[in-house]
Amino acid sequence: MSAAPPDQAGVDEPRFRDALRSLPGRVWIISVGILVNQVGNFLPVFIVLYLTDRGHSAGAAGFVLGVSGLGKVLGNAVGGYLTDKLGRRWTIVLSAVTTAGLTAIVPYLESLPVIVAIVGLIGVTSQIYRPAAAAVLIDAVTTNQERLAAFGVFRFAMNIGSALGGVIGGVLAATSYVELFLGNAVACLLFGVVMALLLREPSGSRSGQDDPDTKADRAAGYRQALADRTLVRFLVMILVAEFVYIQSTVGLPLHVSDVGLSERDFGLLIGLNGLLVLALELPITGWVSRYRLEYVLAVGNLIIGVGLALTGLMDSMVLLAATVVLWSLGEMISTSVSQAYLGSLAPPQLVGRYQGLYGVAYTIGTGAGPLIGGALYAYAPWMFWTLVGVSGLLAAQLSLPRRRAKPTATDTNTATAKDFVDAEPAPDPHRPERTGENS
Repeated sequence: MSAAPPDQAGVDEPRFRDALRSLPGRVWIISVGILVNQVGNFLPVFIVLYLTDRGHSAGAAGFVLGVSGLGKVLGNAVGGYLTDKLGRRWTIVLSAVTTAGLTAIVPYLESLPVIVAIVGLIGVTSQIYRPAAAAVLIDAVTTNQERLAAFGVFRFAMNIGSALGGVIGGVLAATSYVELFLGNAVACLLFGVVMALLLREPSGSRSGQDDPDTKADRAAGYRQALADRTLVRFLVMILVAEFVYIQSTVGLPLHVSDVGLSERDFGLLIGLNGLLVLALELPITGWVSRYRLEYVLAVGNLIIGVGLALTGLMDSMVLLAATVVLWSLGEMISTSVSQAYLGSLAPPQLVGRYQGLYGVAYTIGTGAGPLIGGALYAYAPWMFWTLVGVSGLLAAQLSLPRRRAKPTATDTNTATAKDFVDAEPAPDPHRPERTGENS
């Protein structure tokens, strides 16, 4: 892994620890908000158990999950558009309030088609905030180190919320599913209220409301974003990488069962992953921040692919735990880096669209992974593990910079990023100066 070029690590680039300390208030506000939201994010985890407990078949529950997954793909695309159109704050509030209202009525629904429709809508509304939240972080910082620090803190808050949510959700589900879903709705509503009261759009923000050129660029929208070949390559990498990573929830439990271990053993392995991520991801992000981000992504994706592929060769808890440590290391290396890197690519007027497309690629990868992986494992486990390893190599290769081509007249007039960048982007005339911590 090569170190960052001098212009990235020079006097204008603060150390990661200093970048953490100097993060503006907006980063901490959105991170606390996401922690609250994740603590109460019960529906995606418990909807299958709820439906089967109500007498619906496993197939029906799986269909509901599938519709929800499609809704999440659409939600990210809608969220990217609204982020650039309405602004970050009100997109988040809209997402939180509508999700709260829809979630609160789920335990009172009787008809399966109605449940499918409502859960599908929740899939849409629950993802709309994601591009806006990422855009808040990007707006708040200016350097690579600051971006990594901001997304590292955001990820840390999300992981804590998810860990607490799993425990609290299990207690509520054992008591009452009505309380479970109402608790989910309250958490969403609280998230929206916190964002409405505390989060402020920076004056003269990146959305550039009064700039005619920016309005023209915004009209191009996703078409302009997808004309960026560097972005498209990045999105394909994310899709493949998430396809690989999600096999930790498909191939790993199936293999654990095949070698004679129990569900409890699988739970311990997943718990090990969670503990490692909570304890080490932020320090590891600080360590890798010294290196070029594209190479960090490549190494992380390679380690994840190799670690998961080796799972198929292991037949004891000790050896399986070693593979969990390996692919968890890859996860900690690459996850925060990916969105921070994407933040360096996006033109000011398309930050939301870029993050929305990231969410679409991420959701497709995590949605298609269990379907393809489960079917292939049932047919031939060795083929499954081979595909995981090869896909990990592909994700690593796609992370590396494209070979630079000679610029054409069209290329020199294109406003989007064309190659993986080594230095910070030029100063943005629409980006406001940070004048206060809570601006």
